[in-house]
Amino acid sequence: MKVLVTGANGFLGQHLCLHLDKAGFSVAATGRGDSRLPFAFSQIYYPADLTSREEVADLVSQVQPDVIVHAAAMSKPDECNNQRETCLLHNVEVTRYLIDAANNTHRQVHFVYISTDFVLGDNGPHDETVAPAPLNFYGESKLQSEQLVAAHMPLYTIMRPVFIYGPVWEGLKGGFLQWVQQSLEQGKPIKVVNDQLRTPTFIGDICKGLEAIIHKQNNGIYHLAGKEVLSPYQMAIQLAERLALDASLITSVTADTFNEPVKRAKKAGLQIGKAETELGYVPVSFNEGLQATFGKR
Repeated sequence: MKVLVTGANGFLGQHLCLHLDKAGFSVAATGRGDSRLPFAFSQIYYPADLTSREEVADLVSQVQPDVIVHAAAMSKPDECNNQRETCLLHNVEVTRYLIDAANNTHRQVHFVYISTDFVLGDNGPHDETVAPAPLNFYGESKLQSEQLVAAHMPLYTIMRPVFIYGPVWEGLKGGFLQWVQQSLEQGKPIKVVNDQLRTPTFIGDICKGLEAIIHKQNNGIYHLAGKEVLSPYQMAIQLAERLALDASLITSVTADTFNEPVKRAKKAGLQIGKAETELGYVPVSFNEGLQATFGKR
């Protein structure tokens, strides 16, 4: 089975390409510019500008994938809010180009779209039956893409993750937890919100869930997340304790402390019952995820 992964230079994309490679899939990775995948990835990388309809058509025609996992996106909500036309190009039009190219291969392509919990509103954790109600333009753009996929792909799966974390290596940018680690190791005091709730998701669980989605080829929406509902402050405290760093440097604050240009849910997160039942999805605990991310201390 040949899988084309877009956004292969990103955090999820790199982890997924390595996971599928190790699992025995034929993987075609694509991203903007040169490959930043580690040498452990032994398969083909195609540099491509996905904002070009012609390059997308050529790429899909050349690869002839059985599955497209579309992970490429403009994913920073503040940037999406400030650069709306660019956001629509990267998040909606690129998805349209990939759909058209997939349908022009004259074979059944399983289109796996990586969406986000930002398509949903407040008062989570949410299951897959909750009506979308994005709170910001980033969420709106991802919802538009979800609707395109559902309307035009005969075989599709929409996967919504939330607050993904995991290990990084050279060429891979860290996330919130790496920022906390580096700040505390340097003795820098940090302010972390304690009035926003999420269900943090270990990247290894996302990769296993996507592998199950590819194998089962089920149409529809699946939420992949962790089981625990935590605030970023609680995550930071647990990280400090695991790494024996000074937790007193972490100050609990409300979201109002930061002048953010876009609205974010206070109580977000995702319910995973459907994925547990239909995909055999079993996420690790947050503590186990920290250990897998940072090692034993």
